[in-house]
Amino acid sequence: MSKKGSYWAKHQEKLQEDGTGELAARPEKKAHVPISEELKLQFETGRVLLIDKPLHWTSFDAVRKIRNAIRIKKVGHAGTLDPLATGLLIICTGKFTKKINDYMAQEKEYTGSFTLGAVTPTYDKESTPVDFKETKDISAEQLHAATAGFIGEIQQVPPIYSAIKKEGVALYELARRGVDVEIKARNIIVKAFEITSIEMPLIHFKVVCSTGTYIRSLAHDFGAKLGCGAYLSELRRTRIGEHLVENAQGIEEFLLGLREGGEG
Repeated sequence: MSKKGSYWAKHQEKLQEDGTGELAARPEKKAHVPISEELKLQFETGRVLLIDKPLHWTSFDAVRKIRNAIRIKKVGHAGTLDPLATGLLIICTGKFTKKINDYMAQEKEYTGSFTLGAVTPTYDKESTPVDFKETKDISAEQLHAATAGFIGEIQQVPPIYSAIKKEGVALYELARRGVDVEIKARNIIVKAFEITSIEMPLIHFKVVCSTGTYIRSLAHDFGAKLGCGAYLSELRRTRIGEHLVENAQGIEEFLLGLREGGEG
């Protein structure tokens, strides 16, 4: 089974078992529409696409959809978004795939929410919350004060359920096998960490950070600092460098442009 199929099957099964939400619809399959040789050449020469990744899609789902539509092999993204995250995904085509590392190194901005009062093995809603704790005595002042400890150059331990590789094997694969793995902390920079609104147990935030930052780990560590636990419940990437999600296209919008003979 493909990675996409594995994720969808796993996600659908989880929702059916625990009733956590509506079943997610698979991306609709449409018949391929040939694009002109002139347009194909533009993509081969190099294009930078700003895509607003949908919820429940992997980043590679978006790459694969675009690769199949424009009929060229060299297509890649500049920074993974988890399936439960939405927002800006920079996709490079053709010769511009050489620019991917440059985009990956740029500053990122995220918005979203943490859920206080529990933790999950994956640090987000992909797994079942455990270790519930009371949050009613946590004040707004405590929440705002707690953000200060995460601003600046700090060390962060990535989640065990991540795509980081250990001796050639992704950590999430090792975690699923029950293998104990020592994960070293990494230096990251959090330029801004702001609590934008409070709807206990949901805490809404905005974060500006360096590449390599895991917002799931930030949620987990923030909850640990407060003593009540927390996990990431919603995430949206709103900016990479100077590129804004407001200027991005949805996948269907991009494909419609191709079908109508535009430049996408």
